[in-house]
Amino acid sequence: MTEETQSTLDELIATRKEKLEQLQDLGVNPYAYKYDLTHYAGEILDDYDQYAETVDVRLAGRLMAIRKMGKASFAHIQDATGKIQIYLKVDSVGEKTYEAFKLLDIGDWIGVAGKVMKTRTEEITIFTEELTVLAKGIRPIPIVKEKDDEVYDAFSDKEQRYRQRYLDLIVNPEVKEVFKTRSDIIRNIRSFMDERGFIEVETPVLQPIYGGASARPFVTHHHTLDTDFYLRIADELYLKRLIIGGFEKVYEIAKDFRNEGMDRNHNPEFTMLEWYQAFVDYEFEMEMVEDLISEVATKTDNAEVRFGEYTIDLTPPFPRKKMFDLFEEYLETDIKDYGRDKLFEFAAEQGIEVDEDMNYGKILDKIFGDVVEPHLIQPTFVIDHPRAVSPLAKLQRDGDERIVERFELIVAGMEMANAFSELNDPLDQRKRLEEQAQLRSEGDDEAQVVDEDFLTAMEIGMPPTGGVGIGVDRLVMLLTNQHSIKDVILFPQMRPQTSD
Repeated sequence: MTEETQSTLDELIATRKEKLEQLQDLGVNPYAYKYDLTHYAGEILDDYDQYAETVDVRLAGRLMAIRKMGKASFAHIQDATGKIQIYLKVDSVGEKTYEAFKLLDIGDWIGVAGKVMKTRTEEITIFTEELTVLAKGIRPIPIVKEKDDEVYDAFSDKEQRYRQRYLDLIVNPEVKEVFKTRSDIIRNIRSFMDERGFIEVETPVLQPIYGGASARPFVTHHHTLDTDFYLRIADELYLKRLIIGGFEKVYEIAKDFRNEGMDRNHNPEFTMLEWYQAFVDYEFEMEMVEDLISEVATKTDNAEVRFGEYTIDLTPPFPRKKMFDLFEEYLETDIKDYGRDKLFEFAAEQGIEVDEDMNYGKILDKIFGDVVEPHLIQPTFVIDHPRAVSPLAKLQRDGDERIVERFELIVAGMEMANAFSELNDPLDQRKRLEEQAQLRSEGDDEAQVVDEDFLTAMEIGMPPTGGVGIGVDRLVMLLTNQHSIKDVILFPQMRPQTSD
């Protein structure tokens, strides 16, 4: 913010504080304790005939436009359902109330009571007989100008909208619809899981050892215990403990935290749905993922959704394609037998940015993300991943022992779900986690760690199990046609602002 801008803002705030004092001098409480509502703007606008000049209504909203005149004025107030015009005259509300109204600014909260009418221009309006000041704003809000249904001077700076979401919601009310839809999506997910006999559970956010995914954690310190804890990167290992303990079907919708890069698909704090079910495998889980996504999409909108330039058909079944078959299709090369060094050389030859310190799994993931994922627009199950990058999945039955029973669902070029036939051999699990620990010692700070308590639980015996993780934020992006994860998270993480 420039010095000139700050000076102007300071002057506006000072003026509003003066008006606040003047309201108090009039005997008006500028910060009410309550207001009894009877109606909302949206219902009146939708059914004018029901209210026309006969029904007393009481609404509350934020002033969004004001036209002050001598003894009569117009204004617009905005509530949770929409924006409606109000009209007040000094003869109808009294001189004191009208004087108070003249001290109000755009952004202030008021309550109005009166009858519903139409003006000569046929605009539905509240003829105000009573006005109550509910909250006097000290700081101005952005003023959006509208004419002939076109918006001017919109509050459109993305970074400021994310930083000041409260202003975004006030000035761009359509943004609220995205988050209402998000709420519907999560409610429909819960309904889907509950109807199938799953139990919703809660697992620790603070964990002494993190696991269940390949990611760098956030670290915090508990002073009483004098111990470092980690914000969970996944729910998986605790949910598996519950399967071992005798629960057959469990799920959790939870915040996970990963100390990694930020882009349009990644935020350090994000929402995951994870579920685990005993006695099933990844084949069963593929069908369940299809059913969940198509049902939630249908309840939210329909089975076909618009995402940018694409129309995405979420009608099951989704095609299934083996990972290395996709590599061969888009690279025109079979890389299944490549070791780390040959894979690195190949990636470099293809112009894919890879670093010398990247291990096999990271190089493979980079190639997949750069070359294959962007082509997978319609929902596609990418199945049968290499064992080297899947330390928690069972080996492919009756097949190549380098391949595990794992799938990722890719939609619109985004990973939407990840799932395994879960490894339940405790000896094999220990070996794989120790291999991950070796990768950590070689510099891979996203490799998984050896969790002895989890391995102890595995040694008690875990039944055959299928497990799934779905990125809720990305699912919301898909179903609301939003192309940045920041647009579906109310308060996304942002780089701290620095003063100029």
